[in-house]
Amino acid sequence: MGRMTEHTKFHQLLHDQISNEFYASQQYIAVATYFDNNDMPQLAKLFYRQAVEERNHAMMIVQYFLDRDMEVEIPGIPAPNNRFESYRAPIDLALAQEKTVTQQVVDLAKSARDTGDYLGEQFVQWFLKEQVEEVATMTTLQTIAERCNGNLFDLENFVEREFNGDKTSDATAPPAAGGNI
Repeated sequence: MGRMTEHTKFHQLLHDQISNEFYASQQYIAVATYFDNNDMPQLAKLFYRQAVEERNHAMMIVQYFLDRDMEVEIPGIPAPNNRFESYRAPIDLALAQEKTVTQQVVDLAKSARDTGDYLGEQFVQWFLKEQVEEVATMTTLQTIAERCNGNLFDLENFVEREFNGDKTSDATAPPAAGGNI
């Protein structure tokens, strides 16, 4: 059986999403490093974990292409932002990034539906659910960062209590190429 070479608009958007997810991963590493450099270990831990999640999302898309017997290329990504004016700036960036990714995933779902790619549409459904959670988390983090009014001990304590506990894995998540890390 030959490799599937027909790429629809949906497939191109999905391929582009690999780059978007790897970029989000790199950006979260930059955010985590900022917090680590500024002695905020709980925020650093949260964003290091987010970086791994975004990497895994990219690899889930890679696995989808492999499972569909479609050629996949790993794209390059732009450099992340490494400079932040205050502790709130990387949180604001993270929320904006999650909102952007949400729109990208919505566009993917619409494209899959418009092209009649029911397998693609089913695959993207998990990402839609995931984005609701991601935006909610970053929105809450932004709200708490505003409320703490510069008391970073309160912010760190909140993040440790609410976000850095044991996170259960999602049994409905698509498999990632090479396995989740």
